[in-house]
Formats: sequence, C-alpha cells, structure tokens
Amino acid sequence: MPTTHPPSGSTPAPPATSDGATHQAFLLLRTVFTVAPVLFGLDKFLGLLTDWERYLAPWVDDLAPGDAHQAMLAVGLVEIAAGVLVALRPAIGGYVVAAWLLGIIVNLVTMGAYLDIALRDFGLLVGALALARLASSTAGSSATTQVAR
Repeated sequence: MPTTHPPSGSTPAPPATSDGATHQAFLLLRTVFTVAPVLFGLDKFLGLLTDWERYLAPWVDDLAPGDAHQAMLAVGLVEIAAGVLVALRPAIGGYVVAAWLLGIIVNLVTMGAYLDIALRDFGLLVGALALARLASSTAGSSATTQVAR
C-alpha cells in the first residue's frame, strides 16, 4: 500500500489523542486562565499582593484618564472580565487574555524595568494561545461540551 506524505513544506497534523490528555490539558489551562485573571483583577481593588501602580509605564498613565490608581482599577475590571470570558468562551477568551498579556509585556518592556515579569508573561501568553487553539479544536470543543454536562 503506498504511503501518503504531506505536500512539501507543510507540517503533518499531530495525531488525535483519545486518552484524555488533550482534555486534561484544556481543563488545566482553562482553570488557570479563569482563576488567575479574576484573582489578579480583584487584587487591583484590594492591594494585598503588591503596589500595582508601580508596574504602570508613565506613558500609559499619561494616556489613561485619572491617576495611576484609577487606571489600575480599570485594569482590574478588564482582568476580571477576561477571566469570566475564558470560563464561558475559552476559544475567544484565550485570545483576549493573550492580547491583554501582550499589552502588559509592551508596558513593562517600554519601562525598561521588570523584564523578568515581561518574560514570564510571554510564557503565559503562549499558554493562553494554546488554550484558545485547544478550545477551537475538536478536542477542545468536546472538552467544553463534556464540562458543561
């Protein structure tokens, strides 16, 4: 029997898994990208973890109406909304969180400070993209259906 090969320059699709690993990866990512943004968003109001205003680049503070504290309260609301969106619609929420993390990375890099946090957030951005892809795939769609039951 002849073997079929993908066209030159294309990458073969990974084999589908039926052992639940894809489903577990989806659930782990969806849980983390739901809980973390909501908790970080809530802490913008409570201020228990850190002084969030110090992470705001001066140029972002200049663009935002009000002072740095008010800007961080708005950030908190967006983070909470993003976490809820991931919980309800991970295929969309994953991309929203990835875009938000990209904004945080740009903010930190343009400050020339907290580059370690920017690098960590890049890793989180990749995880958020993986979540969105899993949620968009057949495996992610069935995972979403199974969780909803």
